[in-house]
Amino acid sequence: MAGNFWQSSHFQQWILDKQDLIRERQQDLVVLNDEEYQKIFIFFANFIQVLGEHLKLRQQVIATATVYFKRFYARNSLKNIDPLLLAPTCVFLASKVEEFGQISNNRMISTCQTVVKTKFGYAYNQEFPYRSNHLLECEFYLLENLDCCLIVYQPYRPLLQMIQDIGHEDQLLSLAWRLVNDSLRTDVCLLYPPYQIAIGCLQIACVIQQKDGLKSWFAELNVDIDKIQEITRYIINLFEMWKLYDEKKEIQSLLAKMPKPKLQSNR
Repeated sequence: MAGNFWQSSHFQQWILDKQDLIRERQQDLVVLNDEEYQKIFIFFANFIQVLGEHLKLRQQVIATATVYFKRFYARNSLKNIDPLLLAPTCVFLASKVEEFGQISNNRMISTCQTVVKTKFGYAYNQEFPYRSNHLLECEFYLLENLDCCLIVYQPYRPLLQMIQDIGHEDQLLSLAWRLVNDSLRTDVCLLYPPYQIAIGCLQIACVIQQKDGLKSWFAELNVDIDKIQEITRYIINLFEMWKLYDEKKEIQSLLAKMPKPKLQSNR
């Protein structure tokens, strides 16, 4: 793995501009409004998380798969590839890149079939429709679109370093870690360096746990405070949406409305 984030492809090619991101989405936002688009991506982040847990993957692998998924659709419309095929393909690729060990094609497909049937029956009335050849074909397309930039820096390591610097705060770490996981349901992984995301999540965790004594620690950080505040707003806005969002009731109609590949029914 590249030792320096600032020299990595993650920083040089995959920290995107918000206006570019909005412009790339215009094709999909003709069909969906912004909130519907976000809800679809929350659903597939949840799908990747559940799939990864069924495969007993480390959180780092699941997070990398989610970033691959979001990067692909940052440059492509939802109608280019069915997200239900791209999601397991991202997990398949991330497991190899993060050196978890390759998952066999057949195991991935059978796990997808199980997860769709047992965990996401409220979203899909039919069985998982794809087979190994679709997965392998999709992997080539994903690699091409990622420009083979496969190393993803995550906020987990800087978060651990910050907690160590503060003094071991197990409850604070646990909450901030969960907030980093939640941040994968937003665009922050496409827009900000991982250390800034870690600081934003840690700041929210401190507010929730009323750790007022750490204000001086934050004040001494040499960071762009405006960027940190933007990150915290993304995460707080996610929580506000979650309060009113019943995925089990809404997602089927959203998936029906979502732009789809023209040849999807012939796969």
